[in-house]
Amino acid sequence: MYNRLKILYQLQIIDSQLDELEELRGDLPTNVNYLSSQINELKEQVKSKEKEKQESLEKRKSNDNEIERLKESQKKFKSQLYQVRNNKEYDALTKEIDHTEEAIKKMEAENDALADSSKVLTDEIEELLPKIKELEKELKEKEAELKEIIKANEKEENKLRETFKKIEEQVKKPDLSIYQRIRKAKKGRAVVTIKRSACSGCHNIVPAQRQLEIRRNNKLFTCEYCGRILVSQEIAEEAEKTL
Repeated sequence: MYNRLKILYQLQIIDSQLDELEELRGDLPTNVNYLSSQINELKEQVKSKEKEKQESLEKRKSNDNEIERLKESQKKFKSQLYQVRNNKEYDALTKEIDHTEEAIKKMEAENDALADSSKVLTDEIEELLPKIKELEKELKEKEAELKEIIKANEKEENKLRETFKKIEEQVKKPDLSIYQRIRKAKKGRAVVTIKRSACSGCHNIVPAQRQLEIRRNNKLFTCEYCGRILVSQEIAEEAEKTL
């Protein structure tokens, strides 16, 4: 058990060092992800509006062709008015002429509405493009800054990750599962020591009897308040010494 506790604390030491390197990056990773998301969202909006514009144009062309066809039919109907032989034929032709006129007016009105809509879409696209350009410029700057920080600590980080992997291979699966669960819940430190009779993770007092049991190094104990794994100072010192 002594060795199991020591290995867990060594795992925490490496994780803490990696966390420190992560902190050097500050909000840059979050900002980069946010900017990328914003840019993609705006580009999707532009793509959607361009598609809507194209569909509007195609519909207007279709309407124009249909209007031309109806006008030709209308001319034909009007020329036939002079050849009618009775009122019944006259009424039928005038009905067709009125029908085509209504259809023409309806499609012309639709084309006007589509043209107005296309103008609005064009204006919206022209408004979005500079925003995208501005965000892309900001993203490029943030990415360069982040890349510089990562590069500056790359060797150290790679070395730590290699060490972490070696230590992780020595950890028993149940112990690793507990460690990962606590670390995720506490967003960082999963294994801590007792300082001034208190858990160094949450600073709550650890009962004297429990402190004595922890110092025996023969069992895995967790803080009854924060749930972190508690190890003795002896374990911590040995872990740091042999890391």
